[in-house]
Amino acid sequence: MAALGRQVIDWHRLMRLTWATIARQTSHLREQRMTVVSLLRPLTTASRGGSLKELSCVTSRKYMQEAECRTDLSQCLLEKPGTPVDRGALGLEAITTSLLDMGFSDAHIRELLSIQPRPTPQQLLDITSELILLGLNPEPVCVVLKKSPQLLKLPVKQMKKRSTYLRKLGLGEGKLKSVLYCCPEIFTMRQRDINDIVRVLREKCLFTVQQVTEILHRCPYVLREDPGELEYKFQYAYFRMGIKHLDVVKTEFLKYSITKIKQRHIYLERLGRYQTPDKKGQTQVLNPSLKDIFRVSEAEFLAKTACSSVEEFEVFKKLLAREEEEGPEGCTSDSEEGTSSGEDAGDGDSEEEFTDGRN
Repeated sequence: MAALGRQVIDWHRLMRLTWATIARQTSHLREQRMTVVSLLRPLTTASRGGSLKELSCVTSRKYMQEAECRTDLSQCLLEKPGTPVDRGALGLEAITTSLLDMGFSDAHIRELLSIQPRPTPQQLLDITSELILLGLNPEPVCVVLKKSPQLLKLPVKQMKKRSTYLRKLGLGEGKLKSVLYCCPEIFTMRQRDINDIVRVLREKCLFTVQQVTEILHRCPYVLREDPGELEYKFQYAYFRMGIKHLDVVKTEFLKYSITKIKQRHIYLERLGRYQTPDKKGQTQVLNPSLKDIFRVSEAEFLAKTACSSVEEFEVFKKLLAREEEEGPEGCTSDSEEGTSSGEDAGDGDSEEEFTDGRN
């Protein structure tokens, strides 16, 4: 009986230990389960269309970054090194929004902001608006302003006035793009200088209004030329080479230098491969096209048009340059001789007339 009693006591002790162990393990499992449930609850809620706190935080963080980026862009636009921020008429977002509405991308805006010295926000917006109204796209506007940042220093009134003048010349609707690429100073040069070039083309060279527009569009370099030299270049084309107005415009003749024109034309003329047309426009030789004379490289000109060697052309250019240098002196001496002889003859005539008058 004593042994049986000890076994019962041991069995009760074992049961208590077993339940304690099970309770501890159950508590541990319950904690794991609560952890898993707490992790799965947001995902389950989100899958059912609810709000996921973690995902909303990520999303909000993304939009916050975009907003910060946009704010930094606006801040960069409005702030100028060494000067306080101008928060007057236009807010932080207004300038950026206006440029974006005009078609400028964030990359374009950053390119504009990289221009130094940086203009004021209102000045940047006004100048870019005028260029857009003239028919330029955002990409050419960025290129032109980076190439010629002095345009951003122009007063708005001058910019608007010059824009109106260029529209009257027909340089709107996209034609201004090539002009600004080649001659961006068309906005900064004096009005009188532009008027002088236009006057020469209209009154001295007798081009029509449409032809003047095409010349400025195709050959904007004429705006940099001296009016007298431009007139001489046209006279050489019209009288020496027999080129008509329409061909001058179509072939972009006026964009070539007078030195290049004379070298190639006179060389072909002395080779017998070019002849000035008569009054009826006829020649005894078949003249090459102006494109084959001027629009090709020197190597192609010699190989296909002149059929001559480089050495011969180099010798000719040196001789022609010497003739150009000695030409005025020779003309002066000849004219002086002719004047002196003319004066002698005139004196004789006057004496004869006087004698006849006496008789």
